[in-house]
Amino acid sequence: MLYWLTEFSDGGDVFNLFRYITFRAGGAFFTALVFGFIFGLPLINLLRRHQGKGQPIRDDGPETHLAKAGTPTMGGVLILGALLTSTLLWARLDNPYIWIVLFVTLAYGLIGFADDYAKVSKGNVKGVPGRVRLALGFVIAGIAGVWAASVHPEALSYKLALPFFKDTLLNLGVVFVPFAMIVIVGAANAVNLTDGLDGLAIMPVMIAASALGIIAYAVGRVDFTEYLDVHYVPGTGEILIFTAGLIGGGLGFLWYNAPPAAVFMGDTGSLALGGALGAIAVATKHEIVLAIVGGLFVVEALSVIIQVLYFKRTGKRVFLMAPIHHHFEKKGWAEPQIVIRFWIISLILALIGLATLKIR
Repeated sequence: MLYWLTEFSDGGDVFNLFRYITFRAGGAFFTALVFGFIFGLPLINLLRRHQGKGQPIRDDGPETHLAKAGTPTMGGVLILGALLTSTLLWARLDNPYIWIVLFVTLAYGLIGFADDYAKVSKGNVKGVPGRVRLALGFVIAGIAGVWAASVHPEALSYKLALPFFKDTLLNLGVVFVPFAMIVIVGAANAVNLTDGLDGLAIMPVMIAASALGIIAYAVGRVDFTEYLDVHYVPGTGEILIFTAGLIGGGLGFLWYNAPPAAVFMGDTGSLALGGALGAIAVATKHEIVLAIVGGLFVVEALSVIIQVLYFKRTGKRVFLMAPIHHHFEKKGWAEPQIVIRFWIISLILALIGLATLKIR
């Protein structure tokens, strides 16, 4: 919205700053951060008044989690509020990629909100049926996939770019949309599975968003793409503003989610943020790189898949408990120890993902 102040610029005044994506990204970051600090405590108090016993705690989970009973959930509303406000204020609203990513983020946030509300209102861990959530998620992702393909340059539309290979594109044709659906739905549910310890999901999300924001900015500049030998996707640079808002809102939330958490993000936040990462990857043609940058989420999801399949086949378990962060809890690792080590792993994977920009 503030971008339109450039109409009053003669090229040498303060209004000219709003032409620069990096300046507006900084504005989005601080706007979201301040939003989180201002509205965080009032929101937590509101959630406590209306949720009674807070988020239901699984009886079959680690014993240490029973002490978290009464902690309110739906804290993702704070992140989404900060993210939406900062993006609408600082991004160019005529950019289609901004709307694609916002659409996926808010739509998945609504699914998560409905699931959290069902859990809190019923007082148990059963929310919206998994099949319903999954079906809605695929519909939203399908719309986003078609939308992204329609705004991509003709040379890139319905094609898959491969990291490490220069000028290599696979023409997926109509298969691109189902592929994009799997990427977005997979990312959303992987982040959702990771959100099991205080602060565990939000920092890796911010790290992944930072890497994807840099990638979006790079592939949206023709000079950078020529130097890096990556595919030029005009317009994606604006996504940096979205990711900056996500990081600011995430930090504002982490202030209250740091152990011991005063609020959980719930499915409202985890599904929305995971969907956002998937949508950014599809928009920037870096779907495969997302699996590297968000490698922690991939491992968390795979641990659940392996556990379920192996148990059905043999009646035995590979892990003491899935997702894998619970396995380490069962082995005696302290919660902060798991969280910080997983943060370190996320940072390493993000740097490896960024390295794919130059390794061609």
